[in-house]
Amino acid sequence: MRKMLFGGMLFAVALSLISSCQEEAEKPLTEGPRNLDSLLLSFPDSIPLLLERGNLCFENYDYELAMNDAAKAFRLDSSDLDVRLLYAEVLNNREQRSVEDVQIAQKHYQVIVKKQPKNLRALVGLAATYAFQQSFEKTFQYVNEALRIDPKYRDAYVLKGSTYRQLGNMDLAKSSYETAVQQDPEFFEAYFLLGQIYQSENDPLCIEYFTTALSLRPDILEVKYQLAFSRQLHGQLEGAKSLYREMVTDSVDFYVARGFFHQAYIKQFIDEQPDIDSAMYFYKGAIETEPRYVEAWHNLGLCHVSNGDKTRALESFAKALKYNPDFELSRQEAERLR
Repeated sequence: MRKMLFGGMLFAVALSLISSCQEEAEKPLTEGPRNLDSLLLSFPDSIPLLLERGNLCFENYDYELAMNDAAKAFRLDSSDLDVRLLYAEVLNNREQRSVEDVQIAQKHYQVIVKKQPKNLRALVGLAATYAFQQSFEKTFQYVNEALRIDPKYRDAYVLKGSTYRQLGNMDLAKSSYETAVQQDPEFFEAYFLLGQIYQSENDPLCIEYFTTALSLRPDILEVKYQLAFSRQLHGQLEGAKSLYREMVTDSVDFYVARGFFHQAYIKQFIDEQPDIDSAMYFYKGAIETEPRYVEAWHNLGLCHVSNGDKTRALESFAKALKYNPDFELSRQEAERLR
């Protein structure tokens, strides 16, 4: 920018730039992709920006990052109901939530529902807190209230499904998740949950649901793992092996180790012609990635037993027991060898 000669003009230009940046900060996401991180560096106390980034993180299951923005926005303006809602949602959904987290979230939802009785997200969130507390009558009360307002509200059906699942009624759980999918055919979470139920029932339909879930969210490694495991369980070994090979190139050690382990397991126990040397290679890959992988140490010990190497077998079983002293399979194998 060229240097201005008159103070008044410089001040006007500065105001114009600030106004333009503020307008940019208030733009909805639908107007095009933006660098929210960069904008928040310029406007760290912008509640609309904190809400936008926090909600994006929340929708992508990145609850810790969402919490950072939600907590800051709440400190800046606890009277803003949108801020309060995001804060409650993160508290109520993050994996490591405590009983106290859920109680705090419940109070925030109650404030929102009192002021906005038709806030569907708050109604279902409030219902979810009662499900966590196993107050299922209250859960269904608020879920059904949300559905009376909007009979097509997807998230209400998901919570109904999860509640029925808690109660052990898998038929109604599946029906509720299927209804959620009917409302939103691209709803990843319902496909994944249906896959889990059918997998627990040893029903090959799980493969279909996990396949759809993976096509919708190929970035979520747990879906890839569950699909691979389902294919392994139901005899689709080539498809399973292909996914396990992909997993060993992933960036998360947990899934890298599982990719190695299951390839080894197939070589050792499932293939028509067991390949113990290849199995050992893959088990070692699992252990190098995750040294405390008890099952990998145990199965490596079994490979050494197959090769007649008693010393190394005992060493492997000892490693398994070191990391899990209650792992009885390794204890029994070690005692048998001795």
